[in-house]
Amino acid sequence: MISPAGNFKYYVATKPVDFRKGMDGLAAIVLNEFDLDPFSGTIFIFRSKRADRLKLIVWDGTGLVLVYKRIEGKGFEWPRVANGVMTMTKAQFEALFEGLDWKRVVARGTRHPVAV
Repeated sequence: MISPAGNFKYYVATKPVDFRKGMDGLAAIVLNEFDLDPFSGTIFIFRSKRADRLKLIVWDGTGLVLVYKRIEGKGFEWPRVANGVMTMTKAQFEALFEGLDWKRVVARGTRHPVAV
């Protein structure tokens, strides 16, 4: 996987979008529906109606970048369909992008003590 370097914020659109949209159409969704800035350097992740496709857009400082991925097999593990966006950690994003269950990713140091 090509992993983005840097300290990015990650937002996932929880409702499927029309995948005929390109980067400008997705940026318009970010601006108009989520009231967020698509040119802030944040990574915005979009899902298709089919669970096997995702698109993401990010402003890299010189232009808007669009990434499209179709995964083989059972598809991506998506959050429950709802209106709006949700945030995600870098580790959760990496799991999602690889087709793993991102909900099982937890931050280090959050282990619960075990009685001996």
